[in-house]
Amino acid sequence: MSSPSSANTFDYSDEVWPHSARWFLALGAISACTSVVFSAAFAHLPVFAGGVPTAVQTALSQQQFHSLGLLFIGLALRVCGAPRWLQAAGWLMVLGLLLFSFNLYARHVLGWDALRALVPWGGAAWILAWLVLAMGLAHGSGKINRQT
Repeated sequence: MSSPSSANTFDYSDEVWPHSARWFLALGAISACTSVVFSAAFAHLPVFAGGVPTAVQTALSQQQFHSLGLLFIGLALRVCGAPRWLQAAGWLMVLGLLLFSFNLYARHVLGWDALRALVPWGGAAWILAWLVLAMGLAHGSGKINRQT
């Protein structure tokens, strides 16, 4: 039987869990949570009585997918340290969430159409995020964080 002090094997100190890793893990989890909340809410909103529009369904599925991307980036930052490539990929994913998914939600739920032209820029931010993530992982930081 293990002692209570050895039950928690995670070390949340800054050396092992970079601050940016914790941010992207939290943002990914919050984004995943809101995608479930929005999905349930949209199924019951009177504005969608005739069915949820395809654009909103796409925004939900893309939000869910990129929430997982944020979680992956958080874990990659944990393993690789905090190279700027990985941090840039994370912030580009967050930008894509705002410009694409949340923009489409505002347009279809609230009728707010002021930033409609920015939706494609959200998709472009996601494309760039995945490319930057690939570059960051291929480039590597030369540093792997391991507990001994």
